[in-house]
Amino acid sequence: MVSRSKTIRYLLKMGFLSSRSPAVTALLWLAAFVVLSVHAADPEEIRDFAPPPTGTTLDGNYFTSTRLRNINVNNKGALANVTAINVNVFPALSGLGVSNALLVYPPGSVNVPHTHPRGTETLFIIEGTLEVGLIDTTAPLPMLFTQTLHKDDIFVFPRGLVHFQINKSKQAVRAYASFSSTNPGLVSLPRTLFGVNIDIDVLTKSFEVPPYVIKTLSAQQP
Repeated sequence: MVSRSKTIRYLLKMGFLSSRSPAVTALLWLAAFVVLSVHAADPEEIRDFAPPPTGTTLDGNYFTSTRLRNINVNNKGALANVTAINVNVFPALSGLGVSNALLVYPPGSVNVPHTHPRGTETLFIIEGTLEVGLIDTTAPLPMLFTQTLHKDDIFVFPRGLVHFQINKSKQAVRAYASFSSTNPGLVSLPRTLFGVNIDIDVLTKSFEVPPYVIKTLSAQQP
């Protein structure tokens, strides 16, 4: 196993971390070394589709979702607006192994580092320019891959890998995500580590930062 100190020196050399910012270092260290569990894919469907509940009329309405009509978007928020279309809100997807989401990124907003433990994501840019990042953990050292996406570009985020997006432009960005699971799951790294009241000693020792860094990060979580 590669030592923590060697990895940090490597990330600093590559410009991925800032030695002057303990908070940023802690967050990106988490992104690089989050433990990812292996999850089984959606079970194979032995029917053409899952029928609606008994007593419900089977017609075109069952296969239609209108959730993306007239959605309320916060155009000034610091975080991306995500409207998910998964099996929880669209039962017709049950057993089909797919789901979707519409993402709207106000200027300067970010979709925080996160993973989808049960599904691969492809992101299609409807309009605007978006910066994206993906961390690969298969190499001896974590590798960060970044890209600038433009209208009509597609980027893939393999299942379980940490990724993020940020809109650095002055215009809103709209994108459409497709997943290889009816419910791909969402693990937000900031919220998972700093929003559930983990013992502060665990976090300060794990990230080798002073307590005030953990308290600052925890205070930002909902």
